[in-house]
Amino acid sequence: MTGAVFDRLIGQEATVSVLADAVSAAASGGSGMTHAWLFTGPPGSGRSVAARAFAAALQCDQGGCGECAACRTTMSGSHGDVTHVVPDGLSIGVATMRGLVLAAGRAPSTGKWQILIVEDADRLTEAAGNALLKSIEEPPERTVFLLCAPSANPAEISVTIKSRCRHLALRQPSVDAVTTLLTEKDWVDPGLARLAAAASQGHIGRARRLATDPQARDRRDAILAVPRQLTSVSACFAAADALISAAESEAVDATAGLAEKEKADLETALGKGGTGKGASKAARGSAGQLKDLERRQKSRLTRTQRDTLDLALIDLAAFYRDVLMLRLGAPVSAIHLDMAETATAAAQNWTPESILRRIDAVLRCREAIDTNVRPRIAVEAMMLSLWQG
Repeated sequence: MTGAVFDRLIGQEATVSVLADAVSAAASGGSGMTHAWLFTGPPGSGRSVAARAFAAALQCDQGGCGECAACRTTMSGSHGDVTHVVPDGLSIGVATMRGLVLAAGRAPSTGKWQILIVEDADRLTEAAGNALLKSIEEPPERTVFLLCAPSANPAEISVTIKSRCRHLALRQPSVDAVTTLLTEKDWVDPGLARLAAAASQGHIGRARRLATDPQARDRRDAILAVPRQLTSVSACFAAADALISAAESEAVDATAGLAEKEKADLETALGKGGTGKGASKAARGSAGQLKDLERRQKSRLTRTQRDTLDLALIDLAAFYRDVLMLRLGAPVSAIHLDMAETATAAAQNWTPESILRRIDAVLRCREAIDTNVRPRIAVEAMMLSLWQG
């Protein structure tokens, strides 16, 4: 019997079975529990959800009931013995990791285990990875490391770290599974639920946003209108500018409230508004801390912009994939179900070779941005390639 916390994992029955067995082994002192785990899977597959649910089940007296204080605080990110690391910027540095490893080495205070969950472990710098590896190789008693990464590719996660972890590969949830989730849990209309599930390509979080947020659907519609807009060189540059501006605007909207709260909280902690010698001294020494906060916020904004832009490029590549499948008459389902008319018209006018070149242009753009080419330059080059076919 599996704990209720694992109900949040969609289409991952094999993974849930392994984790439930490990929870039972941990409770009985059996050999099925290990101190380091690596969760991999495509974006939206639920690797961080799996890690958090596993952590809750380990802390829970009933193996993850979902109702007790241990389960609720772990799933909400407020359990005192569960540290959940979500990198603000483009990487996780060695100083950050050393602090986290030190905290993870403490004895549990209220729970059964001291648990460190690292989302986006592929963002560890080499030095940070080495700091983590040392702790994994010599694990403190009652400490568990749960790492999440897109894949176990050596370019994303250290081979040595992987070799010290038990690896669980999550699969992409099916369109049917995501559709069922949206209709039964979020009360979404079945037609809209299936459209969102297909368009998100198994990314549960994005499927939910598309199904419940009209602005998210409007942004997607604007992205999918790009192929029809590329009629000249000037139109290519205009489309690139619109795409970049949309990503920047969305990123600012997503982080603005948090940035303002962080600054206000720090200023309060530093004594803003206070009186007396102590407050004056704290205020004089606050410039460096405020500057550090601004640096971290800027890094987070850059990452959010790139993540937002990458989702747009994925949508664009999926459209050209649909066109190619129609052109070849392949018996596969479309990703963008509401773009059938546009995709059919494009398939009638483009050769398979030109469609493949367009897909390649989008993928090259993603790779260029990933290697720190300025997004605007990469997107402008892509738009020109898409227009030329």
